[in-house]
Amino acid sequence: MVKTLLKSVREYKVPSILCPFVMIGEAVMEILIPFLMTYIVGQLQELAEHGTPINVTELIVCAVLMVVCALFALFCGVWGGRLAAKASCGFAHNLREDMYNNLQTYSFANIDNYSTSSLITRITTDVTNVQNAYQMCIRMLVRAPVLFIASIIMTSFIEPMMALIFGCAAIFLALIVCLCMFKVIPYFRTMFKKYDGLNSVVQEDLTAIRVVKSYVRENKEIDKMAYATDEVYKYSVKAERILTVMMPCVTLTLFIVNILILTLGSNMYLGNFKGWGAGIEPKQIQTLIQYSAQILSGVIMVAMSLNFVFLSKGSMDRICEVLNEKTTLPKPENPVNEVKDGSIEFENVEFAYSQKADEKVLSGINLKIEQGEMVGVIGATGSGKTSLVSLVPRLYDATQGSVRVGGVDVRNYDLNTLRNKVAMVLQKNVLFSGTVAENLRWGDENATDEELRFAARQACAEEFIDALPGGYEYDLGQGGVNVSGGQKQRLCIARALLKKPNVIIFDDSTSAVDTKTDSQIREALRKYAPETTKIIIAQRIASVQDADKIIVMDEGKIVGVGTHDELMKTSEIYREVYESQVKGGEENG
Repeated sequence: MVKTLLKSVREYKVPSILCPFVMIGEAVMEILIPFLMTYIVGQLQELAEHGTPINVTELIVCAVLMVVCALFALFCGVWGGRLAAKASCGFAHNLREDMYNNLQTYSFANIDNYSTSSLITRITTDVTNVQNAYQMCIRMLVRAPVLFIASIIMTSFIEPMMALIFGCAAIFLALIVCLCMFKVIPYFRTMFKKYDGLNSVVQEDLTAIRVVKSYVRENKEIDKMAYATDEVYKYSVKAERILTVMMPCVTLTLFIVNILILTLGSNMYLGNFKGWGAGIEPKQIQTLIQYSAQILSGVIMVAMSLNFVFLSKGSMDRICEVLNEKTTLPKPENPVNEVKDGSIEFENVEFAYSQKADEKVLSGINLKIEQGEMVGVIGATGSGKTSLVSLVPRLYDATQGSVRVGGVDVRNYDLNTLRNKVAMVLQKNVLFSGTVAENLRWGDENATDEELRFAARQACAEEFIDALPGGYEYDLGQGGVNVSGGQKQRLCIARALLKKPNVIIFDDSTSAVDTKTDSQIREALRKYAPETTKIIIAQRIASVQDADKIIVMDEGKIVGVGTHDELMKTSEIYREVYESQVKGGEENG
């Protein structure tokens, strides 16, 4: 896990490595200051008690050295802080970039493993937690042990018994820290899952705010949000209650150690412990107290650092899941970089969304579509229509069998090459923040204004675009909220046509336009894209009635293929759908 995360340090290795050494310099300076102070106090004590002359030069040198040590420690502290900030922020930047880049390689099957809210939490909150932990590790988790070990060594030179007391105190605190870690990590893991739920509620409500208001569901959604925030609060409190034990334990231990130092030190000085501390002086007791503060402050720093590490442990696991996820669409060794034509062939194709699934979504699919044909796909909801066409641009891979485009198995194509030649207008029409022109140029970023107009004309979108304030420079707003559903569909069709694909797939993408416009779009496709293979999934038979062939699907199988007239004679399912729609149309008329 750590190895996976550290790959994202990259260009920030220098500040990451330099920072610990700078912090060691700060710790060493802090260790020297009590030693120099002890020397000065000892000289003054000799003068006060025995009238021994003072070497003023030595005192001045010691005082200057103390100032130099303090200033150098200050410099190291500031420099170390800047290095740690640069390294941790850069690490977080790279980590988010690496996660997002890996997400772009995911297939639909990979994406199905995560909720959108979970991915957002991982890229934002989880990375921030890891960033804080990384900063504490390269800064405090280096400085604190050095401070601790050096103080123990200095203490052992003064009085080994005192060093033993410090060691026992440190072991006690280490046990407290380990116990807290064992208890708190499960709560943090659960808390992050609750964060996912909270983000999911916020995302869902804000995306569907118009529906919420139209159905007067504000209070219900407020209650849902309150429950989600309460769940996060509950597990946060449980975790923090455990962590709050650490600081009082450190403080209590510090007070107890100081009491022991004063008690034992004074008795040693008075000679009450024969054989122990025979040469100890009051000045040394003062130094021991200073070192005890440094030792236990080092423990406090470690405890604080480990707080961040504990908090980020669950985040690390979740980030590594995203980074280590490998696409289910492996790249071919020698990819084909050209799609010759728009012919499509399914041979003994079976498909399931999961290898563990008991039932297949598609089974026994054998189908051949010639280049330039207009093919309709009809079937009940859940019959496998979308699953069938999703295999063409390799959004998923067939579980068994093969799908060929232009005579080549789709698994042998370079993925970008294949998808640039297979355009798909999805069931859910998605537009992005920006102008009409910017959205259309998703199909071809180098398209000229005339090409934009031509594609819009084919999609019957030119008239309404010209009527918009600013025309092609009209800002659609987030998700295209400033246009209707039918207008959104036509813009998505125009965007797909700009790719000049060999195959274009309409997944029920004209359901929001009227019958006349639907007919005009099909006619434009026949006229202006005769060599492009056109696959139209539709609920209305009128949308596919004039297709070169119509595919009838039921329960993941093809149960009929032919023209409208042929299917009216041979397919009971097709005939029932047609008659129900015609009868329904007559009644509505």
